[in-house]
Amino acid sequence: MLVRRCCNAVLKLEGFTDSAEVCVTLVDDKAIRELNGKYRGKDIETDVLSFPSGEPGKYEVNPETGAYILGDIVISVERAAFQARQYNHTLQREVGYLTVHSMLHLMGYDHEEGGVNARIMREKEEKVLELLGLRRDISILP
Repeated sequence: MLVRRCCNAVLKLEGFTDSAEVCVTLVDDKAIRELNGKYRGKDIETDVLSFPSGEPGKYEVNPETGAYILGDIVISVERAAFQARQYNHTLQREVGYLTVHSMLHLMGYDHEEGGVNARIMREKEEKVLELLGLRRDISILP
């Protein structure tokens, strides 16, 4: 339910009012490392991968449902749990963040080059997480 709420919140923030499909897969570090190596040429674990199905604003339509196919998100729950402990917040907040981050990638945002685009993406991430009650300042008790 958390992942669905995050996806829907990003779509709402972006003014995407049509039906949409996003495939979200939860894996361990071994599986995400294999995917990262295969698709990005990086033989290392990562927390999340995004695979947009088209260009921003140009999505295929599922002929059976009429929904726009935005792409795929793969989250390493193992890495998310590690990062939640590392950043002293809940696993729920970390999985929410990774989902929102990846959804923004599917919507065409990118932070790889840094600068203004990275700043815009980060602000949108925090706005969605705050709307969902998953603010950065919510942390676990020791």
